[in-house]
Amino acid sequence: MRAIKLLPIWALLGIAFSSCYTEVIIDDEIIVESPRNTEILLESFDLWYVDINASSGSGEVPFLQQAFTITFDRGVLWANNNLVGLGKTGNGLGISVGYYSPLNGAVEVDHDVDGLWLFDIYVVNGSTIELYHNRTNTSYILQGYQRHSFDYDGVFYDNIQYFLQEYTLWEKVFTSEAGALNDFDEETYLQFLPVSGGGFFRSSIDPAGIPIGQVQWDYEGEYQVFDVPNDATLKTLTLDYDFMGNDYFELYVPNDNTLELYHPDSGTLYEFRGRGFQQYLKSGQGNEAKKRSKQELPVMDVKRKRPL
Repeated sequence: MRAIKLLPIWALLGIAFSSCYTEVIIDDEIIVESPRNTEILLESFDLWYVDINASSGSGEVPFLQQAFTITFDRGVLWANNNLVGLGKTGNGLGISVGYYSPLNGAVEVDHDVDGLWLFDIYVVNGSTIELYHNRTNTSYILQGYQRHSFDYDGVFYDNIQYFLQEYTLWEKVFTSEAGALNDFDEETYLQFLPVSGGGFFRSSIDPAGIPIGQVQWDYEGEYQVFDVPNDATLKTLTLDYDFMGNDYFELYVPNDNTLELYHPDSGTLYEFRGRGFQQYLKSGQGNEAKKRSKQELPVMDVKRKRPL
């Protein structure tokens, strides 16, 4: 039996608004007495971070599998489904994705795309709840934050592999004069696509500025993003071309529409701009393409090589 389903209103308020950690141990499951108590709990934090690695069960809930955060706001459900615009879209809450109705120890969500879902709610601790969907036997752990203390940058860098997929393609707009000639100089477009267990990329040497639909893909292979020890904002990227070896880059993101790839082997810096932004939920292609999965980025033990 789960220790706590929902606390009585007096205990709930004490947990939600206390400035210090409070541990509550109750032997018997206590059911909340009214939907109002459920509403207060859900709205006690500006954002609930969906800890996808802590999810469990035999199925999945599509809109929770997609969201980085969700917000319960007076009957309206908001979600940050994209890393592009994270922290800015919807004043940090994302976009409206549906509606919800608080019940006794539960919440019913009417999602704009995925329809009706009924969740039991369990209190894990003072800032964490569990949403349990009985039909799929699936649980999602949500961690509560206020906007002023939420680490948007941390979420971005922890999930940066999804950022690469949020544009239909990336077009090269700059190549530094410094650096030795290499084969990657000829490539104009990159595209990053999700596949089970990793990532798939394509590249093209077509001229810059042509319509997205006219780009012909010349090369393809698998890509991987890596963490770097003791350097939270540095990521590395490998492009493993089929039959052609691989390229290694330091990956930088100066803004939501720009990638900078530094090629240590040649000393060349490349800049790419995103084209064809996919706002998930608004774009049919994006809805089907992007789904978070349990994973942690592998680690590459290297040192930053890009000159300051």
